[in-house]
Amino acid sequence: MKITSSTPDDDVDLATVDLFDPGRYRDGCQHAAWRTLRRHAPVWRQHAAGGTPFWSVTRHADCGRVLRDTETFSSEHGTILASVGVGDPAGGQTITLMDPPEHGEVRMPAMRLLSRSGVERRTARIRERIDDLTASFVAAGGGDFAEVGRRLPMAMFGDLMGVPEPLWEEIGRWAAVSIAPEEPEYAVGATVQETMLNAHHELFDLFTEALRHRRRDPGDDLLTVLSSLTVRGRHLTMREIVLNCYSYVLGAHSTTPHVAGHVLHILTQQPELSAAVRADHRLLPALVEEGTRWTSPTHHLIRRATRDTELAGVRVRAGDWVCAWVASANRDEDVFEDPYRFRIDRRSHGHLGFGAGPHFCVGTHLSRAALVMLLTRLLRPSAVVEAVGEPTHLYSNWINGLTHLPIGFRG
Repeated sequence: MKITSSTPDDDVDLATVDLFDPGRYRDGCQHAAWRTLRRHAPVWRQHAAGGTPFWSVTRHADCGRVLRDTETFSSEHGTILASVGVGDPAGGQTITLMDPPEHGEVRMPAMRLLSRSGVERRTARIRERIDDLTASFVAAGGGDFAEVGRRLPMAMFGDLMGVPEPLWEEIGRWAAVSIAPEEPEYAVGATVQETMLNAHHELFDLFTEALRHRRRDPGDDLLTVLSSLTVRGRHLTMREIVLNCYSYVLGAHSTTPHVAGHVLHILTQQPELSAAVRADHRLLPALVEEGTRWTSPTHHLIRRATRDTELAGVRVRAGDWVCAWVASANRDEDVFEDPYRFRIDRRSHGHLGFGAGPHFCVGTHLSRAALVMLLTRLLRPSAVVEAVGEPTHLYSNWINGLTHLPIGFRG
């Protein structure tokens, strides 16, 4: 989605607002619509493509409540708009589609690997992988950074996950398709549904191959943890392990590469900021944090009401679908001063770019560390990073990504 750097001038006619249409995210910017909703209709009803209604929640406080209150707002039926009205067949079987307490049983063992200390133990190896990833981009004087971004998740996560390196390229390719099956460039079928099924088939075969390899040679990695994990007193089935692999890989591919792309893009537009961070790498963690708020790599997260409740004075019934618009929450004027400006000097972040509550992104430490390593490599004091073409935005109502980002690089 094209991200505006200025406050929208006027309210949008609510009759024209459509937050479901993926085309509006590729070709335009929804921030004027979200601002209007925050001001006049913070809990707003519209319909998904199949005709099922859902509630759009746009204020920071209300989004935070939806994400944190798992007793009232469940993740088991689906977490993205594509699930509205149909649910998710993996509901209750993966870390992203579980509610407490089962969610915690799956999450806690992975947190040891993905904790700050777990990531720090692997810093040298992750940095080496990222240096290898960027070497050809640097040597060529730049190129399409979106291609680098698509390979970034497995470079930072592949070893920790325990996936053999020869499988990384294919996993990255099919993960990108799974995240945005509506994107015309990613089409591998006659319909969106066929594209998604083909991507799932390829990914699940790759995960099954990786699991067989890991069971022959266990290690200190996520696949080994999942293979020995027990939930509700029993071991996970092969299907459940594969589905959780899918959840973790999609989590890595839906956040980090898109923050990286949007941060580089904003630096090409703000030369003074670019010079400041190149001169002082101590600013990079703040750059990453503001970049995550600014990008909001996942536009939204879906929950389903388990009981009647109220949000901002609006009655929400049990069974209703509720969409927390994270991208809107991260521009909420009641929380962020001058929210449409990219500012790395914010004293308090409080953004929802990594989610909130029990489903707060388990890979947050890894994502932050990898982004700092990547930017350290690219933003050397002598480096020149410049736009050499217009970015192309992803056709998706879920992910704020770039399919192409032409970048020139020197130094």
